[in-house]
Amino acid sequence: MYGTTDPSPLERGQFSDGRRVFVVRASSVQASDSFLVHTKGNQSDVILVVSGLSSGDLHATWSDEWRSATPEWREWARNNAFKAFHTVTPAEPAAPAKIRFCRG
Repeated sequence: MYGTTDPSPLERGQFSDGRRVFVVRASSVQASDSFLVHTKGNQSDVILVVSGLSSGDLHATWSDEWRSATPEWREWARNNAFKAFHTVTPAEPAAPAKIRFCRG
């Protein structure tokens, strides 16, 4: 994962395959139902769209150029995209976790 200097509120994170850097963007700031992944510096080069986040009926759609990547690479990219999507964004600082116990 890489940090960003001035991310859009929709940007959730980045990851790299060693040659390229990929950016993960949510469809909305709150309660996103989908996210997309594009190459850094070229938002029109969308490689992957994952929809159905709210319903749990997940569907991954690969662009034509990236559909021909190996299944292993696509699995790696999809996993890293989910990790980036689920990280806390700079606009939403993490609050310390509080745990309550009830003993009767």
